Amino acid sequence: MTVELGIDTFGDVTWDAQENPLSHAQVVRNVVEEGVLADQVGLNFIGLGEHHRDDFAVSSPEMVLAAIAARTENIHLGSAVTVLSSDDPVRVYERFATLDALSHGRAEVILGRGSFTESFPLFGYELEDYEELFEEKLALFVKLRAEQPVSWVGKHTQNLNDVTLYPPVEHGLLKSWIAVGGSPQSVVRAAHYDIPLMLAIIGGPVDGFAPFADLYRRALAEFAHTESNPVGYHSYGYVAETDEQAMEEFFKPYVISTSRIGAERGWPAPTRDSFENEVKQGSMAVGSPETVARKIAAGIKSLGASRFDLKVSTGPLSHENIMKSIELYGTKVAPLVKDMLSE
Repeated sequence: MTVELGIDTFGDVTWDAQENPLSHAQVVRNVVEEGVLADQVGLNFIGLGEHHRDDFAVSSPEMVLAAIAARTENIHLGSAVTVLSSDDPVRVYERFATLDALSHGRAEVILGRGSFTESFPLFGYELEDYEELFEEKLALFVKLRAEQPVSWVGKHTQNLNDVTLYPPVEHGLLKSWIAVGGSPQSVVRAAHYDIPLMLAIIGGPVDGFAPFADLYRRALAEFAHTESNPVGYHSYGYVAETDEQAMEEFFKPYVISTSRIGAERGWPAPTRDSFENEVKQGSMAVGSPETVARKIAAGIKSLGASRFDLKVSTGPLSHENIMKSIELYGTKVAPLVKDMLSE
């Protein structure tokens, strides 16, 4: 089985050595360096999340990905995710077609509803239309992706009359995924549109998501689509030389980030015990290269996945530590995962 290993980052606003927050501009520049390193160590993908809030620096993933594209040769470049509900499918397609041209065919778009909602009022959308917006915009994007020119009559989108978009994708279809958190309806929707499934796993054991991967494949068959569409998944993680070092360096940034988001959503703040339990029993891949490789290989096997993306930024975790983690992930973890999967 061919497996791709990548990274994701939201451009979390990080600390300097004195634990002062870096500027958003510096974080964006650091994300470019992280993408360049990921390419150098042989990783297959970098995905950038879209956010519009003070704890994340990346609001326009395509702009940052274009900068990475100009300095890399092999790594694929995508979103993680593009919040399609509050965007224009025409503009999304054009932006990623442009990125595809710049990168010689390395662009990928991962479409989702997003787990944050600040983009809705920012761009003039109502949260009460949350479901309708995504459904309609996804249908239009799929139509644009499949063939052009396109004619379309929309409720939440513009009408199109025999429209062709530019630049055209040079080779085949624009590579696209649909990201799903934990909704069976969303899994079936991805299968309906015959688009690969990306499972966004932020907690709990990976094998608990195996029913979603199975549902996706059954739904593909029922819709008479190919059952070879890839399934991927994303989870938090951090690699250091030893398990102890990884746990100590990752714990404080994890608590800061999770506590803030938890306070907004009514979750309890993590404790050391809950953190250690999530590392041991859940999806987070934190530890030495061998420990992280075992966690990833087990997850890939349980889902039948062909792509895993490690979210390398967490809260104020420093750029220097992120770079060390990426280097270990590419040079040590990736070969171990591939060896474990070949056994």
